[in-house]
Amino acid sequence: MTMMLQYLTAAAACLLGGGSLILFAHFLFFGSLNLVNFGLGPGWALLFDAGLSLLFFLQHSGMVRRKFRAWLARFIPDRYFAAVYAIASGVVLLAVVLLWQEGALLATASPGILRWLFRLIFCLTVAGFLWCGMSLKYFDPLGIVSLLGRTGVQPEQVSLTITGPYRLVRHPLYLLSIVMIWSFPDLTSDRLLFNLLWTGWIIVGAWWEERDLVAQFGDAYREYQRRVPMLVPAIRLGKRRQKAFH
Repeated sequence: MTMMLQYLTAAAACLLGGGSLILFAHFLFFGSLNLVNFGLGPGWALLFDAGLSLLFFLQHSGMVRRKFRAWLARFIPDRYFAAVYAIASGVVLLAVVLLWQEGALLATASPGILRWLFRLIFCLTVAGFLWCGMSLKYFDPLGIVSLLGRTGVQPEQVSLTITGPYRLVRHPLYLLSIVMIWSFPDLTSDRLLFNLLWTGWIIVGAWWEERDLVAQFGDAYREYQRRVPMLVPAIRLGKRRQKAFH
């Protein structure tokens, strides 16, 4: 029975967590899906979109807090947490993508090389995400390894390792997310709102995560903070910093 529950939870994490990410990537590349039109006025539509974004921010950031995880551990085994988190995030992210209300067009990139440049930037960020995933010693975004792996290592047990893009910035995934968000060539009122809100949330989230990482890794992470910038690479110091982590 326990094994069946684990497999069902893992399947739900793949379907909702992974599926929502694919649909979200479609949203970022092609724009609003326009599946539902509530007939709201321009101002109310933007307010509704802001509410969807806030709902995701609260869920996504709130569930990773140590206090919430400790509270949830009273009801479910800890190995389920990452998968349950992926499921919850997937449900809310699907709501954002499927219910998003499109606004008026404000500006658009002219056809030709400029538009293709935006598309190329998007594709490069996808490659960057893959690079980040390959550089991490422990990467289990949907919680599948934690849930089904017999000898899987939990994130709290992982030592601080600095490889790949993490030698350039402490949060390359966040940096790539910001670049991806702004790589859409057509700017509508709702898209401008989306870009501003989600960029701000990512920056605040990175700052908040730093506190947890310092608590987890202590002086090793403080030294990492001193040598490597949080989001914006300092190229001129790159070689010196890379040598420091060999």
